[in-house]
Order: sequence, then C-alpha cells, then structure tokens
Amino acid sequence: MAEYNTFRTATAGIRTAQIDEGLRTHMNKVYGTMSVGMLITFAVAWAVGTSPALLSIFRDPVTLSPNILGWIIMFAPLAMVFGFSAMINRFSAAAAQTFFYAFAAVMGLSLSWIFVAFTGFSIAQVFLVTSIAFAGLSLYGYTTKKDISGWGAFLIMGVIGLVVASIVNIFLGSPAIMFAISVLGVLIFAGLTAYDTQNIKTTYIQHAAHGDAEWIAKSGIMGALSLYLNFINMFMMLLQLFGNRE
Repeated sequence: MAEYNTFRTATAGIRTAQIDEGLRTHMNKVYGTMSVGMLITFAVAWAVGTSPALLSIFRDPVTLSPNILGWIIMFAPLAMVFGFSAMINRFSAAAAQTFFYAFAAVMGLSLSWIFVAFTGFSIAQVFLVTSIAFAGLSLYGYTTKKDISGWGAFLIMGVIGLVVASIVNIFLGSPAIMFAISVLGVLIFAGLTAYDTQNIKTTYIQHAAHGDAEWIAKSGIMGALSLYLNFINMFMMLLQLFGNRE
C-alpha cells in the first residue's frame, strides 16, 4: 500500500508538472498570437493613416468624417467579433487564427484616422503607457490566488453599456459623454484584462487532462482575441483622454 501511495503521488506530481509546462506554452502562444495581431493592426493603421490617398477612401482627410465605406469599416470589427464567437466551433485552429489576423487588419483600417487626429509622439506615448498597464494587469490575473471570476458578469454589462453609449454619442457628439465613456472604459477594460487572463489560465487547467489539442489551440486564439480587444480599447480610451491632437 505504501508503494502504491508513493507511486500515485509521483504520478500526480508528473501530471502537475506536465500541466504547468503546458500552461506556460499555452500562455506564450496566447500572448504571441495577440502580439502578431497588434503588429498587423498598427501596421495597417499607420500605412493607411499616413497616406491621404488611402485614408480618403474611408474618410474625409480634413474633417475625418466617415463616408459610407467608412461607416462599414467602423462597425465591421464588432460584427466580426460576434460572428467569430458564434462560429468558432466550426473553424479549424488554423482557420480561426487566419480569421483573427484578418480581423486585426480590419481593425487597423478602422483605427487609421488616429494618425491624422493625434500627434505621432502622443500615440507612441499612450501606447507605451497602455503596454505597461496591460502587462501589470495581466500579470495580476495570472498570479493572483483570488478568484475574480465573479467580475465577469459586471464587466460584460459595463461593456454593453459602453457600446450603447458610444453609438448614441456618435449622433449626439457630446464631449462630456465621450469623457465619461473614456474614463469608465479604461476601468472596465483594465478589469477585463485581469479577468480574461485568469479565465484563460483556469480554462486551460480544467481541460488540459482531456488532451484535446485542437480545442486548446482554438481556446488560445479566443484568449488572444479577448486580450487583444482589452488592449485596443484601453489604448483608445487613454488616447481620447491624454492624446495631443494635431
């Protein structure tokens, strides 16, 4: 019996070590996929935003008002997120990754106007601040022993409220509402960064024993998408608050 217990303990230790190693690999893939998506987004945004000819396809290069195609591009990322979430089970891991990168490119088109509206220095400065804040928040979500899963419902309700308020303010054009949206948005997406990181970690641990490599790969892409959206939204909210306009 003692030998059996020793064997069982040793086996459990090996399994735990394998899960820990798999978790590190999984998180590296999540952050790596997210980083590639960020690179695609800002490369497309810079290429279009610094070219008056390209930007004029979507927006008036002087007033930055979107034309019909510009409105489509503005709302396309939101539609793609909902579609991706609904159809992820029908995609292979490779197809899901390709879709994510295509989404990142479309997001770049929708953000291209910032290179006309804000100075390049302030964009770089806010990006650096966002990166530091994101890293700290994600690290907290990964390392904390506190269960923060209860934040989810509250934060999602906050995101829905932000989306509704943002759409309404497109027609109202109220600076006060925009300021409130930006402040609340920073707080909400900061919380989501920690929440999503912990959720990615716990979900992997719960399913690692099943050994479903395809599911784990698609789960990693969904995790990368969640963190990517948190970063982009925090960046845009901070840019609205602290960015220096041209």
